[in-house]
Amino acid sequence: MATIVIVEDEPDISEVVSLYLKRAGYSVVSYADGLTALNALNNQLPDLIILDVMLPGMDGFTLTRQLRDRSDVPIILLTSRREETDRIAGLELGADDYVVKPFSPQELVSRVRAVLRRTRSMTDTVAEGMINCGNLSINPQTRLVSLNGQEISLTAKEFDMLHHMALHPRQVFTRDQMLESVWGLSDFIDPGTVTVHIRRLREKIEEDPAYPVHLVTVWGVGYKFEP
Repeated sequence: MATIVIVEDEPDISEVVSLYLKRAGYSVVSYADGLTALNALNNQLPDLIILDVMLPGMDGFTLTRQLRDRSDVPIILLTSRREETDRIAGLELGADDYVVKPFSPQELVSRVRAVLRRTRSMTDTVAEGMINCGNLSINPQTRLVSLNGQEISLTAKEFDMLHHMALHPRQVFTRDQMLESVWGLSDFIDPGTVTVHIRRLREKIEEDPAYPVHLVTVWGVGYKFEP
């Protein structure tokens, strides 16, 4: 049974989400503030975290950043902010998905299922060997990427995207196809999420992000990986 942690300071929301998750067969642990959650998560990580952005003390963005410094645990952000910049900020910190309040609890459960399914699928289907492309090396077993022999830091989603594209060199992926393959959901997530992650990856693995040689844009279609 997968364990889901909810970090939400509004009792009504926390109780409803917890009820729906338990009905779906998950074990649920709830916290009302970021600092308490962080202290608990230092001891043991769950299978997935549902995290409100606006929390007393330590906000959700700060907690996401601290969690990403040491783990790849899937994170779904809950936010009352509808601005695109706020959603992109959470994704750039390494969140796997976001849900804007007010939301349907059943939709949230569907997103939890999709993120867990995608995470497990990526783990189960990881290729055995290294992927070496000139100055770029991708190790799917250790989930480490190096450029010119120097290890570079990627978020869990950045690694998943890069690895998926490198496994299919020169295949052109639309943004919807990338959302389906890497996030597990194409209907609920803004396709701009893919653009954000491509830009961040280029900044990390391309010698000149303005003129990428590995993560190439196919105008009007999507992106491809050039080995």
